[in-house]
Amino acid sequence: MAATRKPLLSLLSRVSRTSKRTYGVLAEGSSSSSSSSSNHLINLEYEYSAHNYHPVPVVFSEAKGSIIWDPEGKKYLDFLSAYSAVNQGHCHPKIIKAFQEQAERLTLSSRAFYNDRFPVFAERLTSMFGYEMVLPMNTGAEGVETALKLARKWGYEKKKIPKNEAIIVSCCGCFHGRTLAVISMSCDNEATRGFGPLLPGHIKVDFGDAVALEKIFKEHGDRIAGFLFEPIQGEAGVIIPPKGYLKAVRDLCSKYNVLMIADEIQSGLARSGKMLACDWEGVRPDVVILGKALGGGVIPVSAVLADKDVMLCIRPGEHGSTFGGNPLASAVAIASLNVIQEEKLAERSAHLGEELLCQLVKIKEEFPNYVKEVRGRGLFTAVEFNSKSFFPVSAYDICLKMKERGVLAKPTHDTIVRLTPPLCMSRDEVKEGSKVLHDVLELDLPNMQKAKPKDSPTTATICDRCGRNLYDPSDRAL
Repeated sequence: MAATRKPLLSLLSRVSRTSKRTYGVLAEGSSSSSSSSSNHLINLEYEYSAHNYHPVPVVFSEAKGSIIWDPEGKKYLDFLSAYSAVNQGHCHPKIIKAFQEQAERLTLSSRAFYNDRFPVFAERLTSMFGYEMVLPMNTGAEGVETALKLARKWGYEKKKIPKNEAIIVSCCGCFHGRTLAVISMSCDNEATRGFGPLLPGHIKVDFGDAVALEKIFKEHGDRIAGFLFEPIQGEAGVIIPPKGYLKAVRDLCSKYNVLMIADEIQSGLARSGKMLACDWEGVRPDVVILGKALGGGVIPVSAVLADKDVMLCIRPGEHGSTFGGNPLASAVAIASLNVIQEEKLAERSAHLGEELLCQLVKIKEEFPNYVKEVRGRGLFTAVEFNSKSFFPVSAYDICLKMKERGVLAKPTHDTIVRLTPPLCMSRDEVKEGSKVLHDVLELDLPNMQKAKPKDSPTTATICDRCGRNLYDPSDRAL
């Protein structure tokens, strides 16, 4: 095998030297020869899979609760939860049991026929969140696309917006997926460059700025169908809105007859310490998008919730999904919701989140030159580093060192590490995660700054759309 690996690795080495990012590839002369070794599997993925991700170089082979094992048997603590898709913990026995039992009976009917699981799921989900109807999909991005189509259809039929003039307002720094419709409202240069022309009908507003939102509503309100937002911006770095913002949004949407559309795909289902992040201010959006943890980390499930006045604007043949509402996904989703309720994961997230935030604040106080800010709500937290004092080290480098010490996290936007462990994580495991971050800053960072080349490239944060530093709070659009 070594004879066939060396040419491949030489090629990958050349690619890595000339590309913007360095991917996890084997070093020349590696002694690992197992076809199931971590190094071999990483090489296979690099060679045969599109390079649309920049993974931390660790291979998941087995998982239980909040613990991951790689093929060599090394144990890690998961502080990402697959971007909140495994809020209940990896391979939860009740969810796995539901999956196994349903898989032996029936997996797919398509919506061309009825099945005996989706109606039960639909009733359960709508009653749990207080909406009249649900439209089932698979992925979060599909859920967002569904909400956008629903808002446009409602805008034309109910609000009487002129044909093809409907507008969707969304927030700077938002993340709702990577479909063409969604990136058309994105401020992420990497998501938008090279994929034009982008779809028209989108206006941006600063997240958390109710005054700017009302200004847009006043100027374009007769053509605005919906305001799409994350109650807590996850990919932007766990950005918490100012107190009272969500209530202000609700009031403005009601005043100007605009659908309030909450993307709770990552922030919902107990992640923030409430079932929905909108619950922190007691507001009820017109449309709620759920996903990720709805499938319990077992199968993709997403859903759009709304009342009949909105939902019935879409009629047979106008929208659908072969797999949306399939019996296997429905059975898993019911079990996933049961686990969240039975194990009081929202309450658990709120309590453990306070402890984690306190631990991170202590780290900030000990390393004020390095840590710019810590923020969070429930077990939805992030640490933002000072890019100047950190240079040339990036948040990705910090995650690599955390991985070496047995904790798995993922950066966002070069200077932010997001910490979102499974909600089943123990208090001791939460403490261990923050201790590892502390040790990396105290023991590893000084050596990393000395060893890393000072001309290491960093990802630009100047937004193509508005021309400002997107993730600098002091640099806001006028």
